[in-house]
Amino acid sequence: MSEDCCFLNKDALTFKYPKKSPLSMRVIVLSVVMICSVYICSVCLKQIGTQSNLRLMKVINHVEKPCHDPAIQGSEFPSVHYPEPTSYTRNECACNPVRLFAILSMQRSGSGWFETLLNSHVNVSSHGEIFSNKERRSNITSITATLDKIYNLDWYSSASKNECTAAVGLKWMLNQGLMKHHKEIVEYFNERGVSVIILFRRNLLRRLVSILANTHDREMKQLNGTHKAHVHSRAEAAVLAKYKPMINSTELITSLKDMDQWTASALKHFKSTHHMLLYYEDLISNRTKLLDVQEFLGLPPSQLVSRHVKIHTKPLSEQVQNWDAIYNVLKRTQYASLLTVDY
Repeated sequence: MSEDCCFLNKDALTFKYPKKSPLSMRVIVLSVVMICSVYICSVCLKQIGTQSNLRLMKVINHVEKPCHDPAIQGSEFPSVHYPEPTSYTRNECACNPVRLFAILSMQRSGSGWFETLLNSHVNVSSHGEIFSNKERRSNITSITATLDKIYNLDWYSSASKNECTAAVGLKWMLNQGLMKHHKEIVEYFNERGVSVIILFRRNLLRRLVSILANTHDREMKQLNGTHKAHVHSRAEAAVLAKYKPMINSTELITSLKDMDQWTASALKHFKSTHHMLLYYEDLISNRTKLLDVQEFLGLPPSQLVSRHVKIHTKPLSEQVQNWDAIYNVLKRTQYASLLTVDY
């Protein structure tokens, strides 16, 4: 009896599963395999489709260009654009390629004069210091929206041309949000194929004299109660040139070093863009530099002119009130050459 209690019958340990039809099992397995296959294929197709769409869009964008100039080299393609303005139709100008540019500079470095030279070209529209308006440079979103409008030929100013535009741009001072948002702006320039013209002035002392004189006229309005940063007659220039600023000699070296630092920082930040570097003094002494600029922008060569009249033409010793003090401060420093160099 005890053996019966300790040992179970073998039949008691055998479990019998209910029988199912082999056909039903096959259908279930096949269904699961099909569902998995469909899911995997859909994921793969989605990824392939996304990549294909990106490639297709690039091809479409290239094919949909209204025309192609065989004279344009392959390396120039990123700099060549065919804008489609929202406010008007380019019509006969639709096949005229447009280069985008920006003149980067500092106040009283000859950028106003240089821009008028560019705008004398029948195919160029440079719209001035657009970012002198603080709202337009309040954040990077506002900046890029403004640039998009300019480069899409939807910006109107006195620089807008009736002729087919071949180059469109603006003048942009370093202290107008340019340095603050330089990373995003460089990325924008490179993505849009913007050509950058960096214009500086070597003689920082003459630049300082011009800044102080311009500030004085802004307050005094010497020309019939009107402030003019630039003049178009020798008579007006003579009136403004009569003012001799007093330069702070104790802070002069620091001011000059700050200017140098701004210049160095700008060159460092924008070196990865498609750019050319110009100096005001070189433009004055060698007008063939203007041909280099036109070539850089892919423009047909033209004789560039400006109505601007230079205000300060005399030696610095005759234009600074405390010249002896300034001379003594600079004569044995790295800035000694500024005392004698013209322009």
